[in-house]
Amino acid sequence: MNDALQGEEGAGSDQDPVPSTDPFSTSTTGDPADAAAAQVLDDLSALEAEFDQTTEDAVAEAVVLAQKFEAERDEYRELVQRLQADFENYKRRVASQQTEQRERAAEDLVKELLPVLDTCDAAVGQGHEQVVPVRDQLLTSLTKLGLAEVAQAEVPFDPNVHEAVMHDEGEAPDGPVVVEVLRTGYLWHQRTLRAAMVRVRG
Repeated sequence: MNDALQGEEGAGSDQDPVPSTDPFSTSTTGDPADAAAAQVLDDLSALEAEFDQTTEDAVAEAVVLAQKFEAERDEYRELVQRLQADFENYKRRVASQQTEQRERAAEDLVKELLPVLDTCDAAVGQGHEQVVPVRDQLLTSLTKLGLAEVAQAEVPFDPNVHEAVMHDEGEAPDGPVVVEVLRTGYLWHQRTLRAAMVRVRG
């Protein structure tokens, strides 16, 4: 009888082990449902890792693109600023050229009128006082446009606005002095239009 029991015990030892009841076990010898659940968990973990990596790559790419766009924006801004500055300089240059052209055109006209003023001065010098109002009106109008007389005596001789045609002997410690203006000179917008003929001392 003991032998029979031992035989049964031996036979029992040859049977397959009892499957584990651990619900978290991933053994392929367990319940198929547990294995499927484990596989799902593994797949979810893989997907999560892949998602994290994809997110990091997307963020890095977005940062690079943002930096690129920012650099391009700054470049375009500088280009616009340069173009605007060039345009402003161009407008100022054109305006200056137009002003200079108008002044030159007016200057030519004023030169043509200087003999008229000389004639008026000569007439006044000969006692024709009736010419004075005409001369004064013409000179006033031209002065408003930019004409200025060079007709002052007892001032230092300036070769830029004076033409010495007569010289007197005498002391002039500070250099030649204009004694008399023989013909009035004129400036046009601070430029010498015609030098004054003068007599100097020293």
